[in-house]
Amino acid sequence: MPEETPEPDASRVSHHAAAEHRSATRWLTPIALVIAVVAAGLATWALLKPTLDDNPTAAGTQEQSGEAKARACKAYQTVSAAVALQTHADPGTDPASAQAVAANARLAMAGGAAYLLTQTSSSTPATLADTVHDFATGLQAIAMNALAGVPNDDPAQAARLRDAEAANRKIAELCK
Repeated sequence: MPEETPEPDASRVSHHAAAEHRSATRWLTPIALVIAVVAAGLATWALLKPTLDDNPTAAGTQEQSGEAKARACKAYQTVSAAVALQTHADPGTDPASAQAVAANARLAMAGGAAYLLTQTSSSTPATLADTVHDFATGLQAIAMNALAGVPNDDPAQAARLRDAEAANRKIAELCK
């Protein structure tokens, strides 16, 4: 008589699957937090280091200004795409996934701000450079306040979001 293999207990299987899911998602939030902290550190470093073209003898020519504008506009387009992609990602229903999506959005803002500042030089046309600087510092403020738990409907955070959107539109116009 062939030996019958016992069927697995359904409650043990679902308990095991739930345990594996908790184990996997338990690490998403700390990882997302580490990524956000690293992005904030990089953003701070970028603010404190000199820009690419701080050599006063190199500033001023039309060619340099055009190249600097193109570099700043390309950086803006990259950052704008990254922020839009990460802030509109679908987190689904899992709370850990929602935290990971939020962390990626903050990373895109903080890292994008740092990147914009490194791609803007003394040769960048002043109006564009000033607006990029305002946009970048606004993104950093939004990201840091979000990391501190400030919701988007907080009046100060809402104002930062409006200011960043206004700077975003102005840069888009300047880069046409």
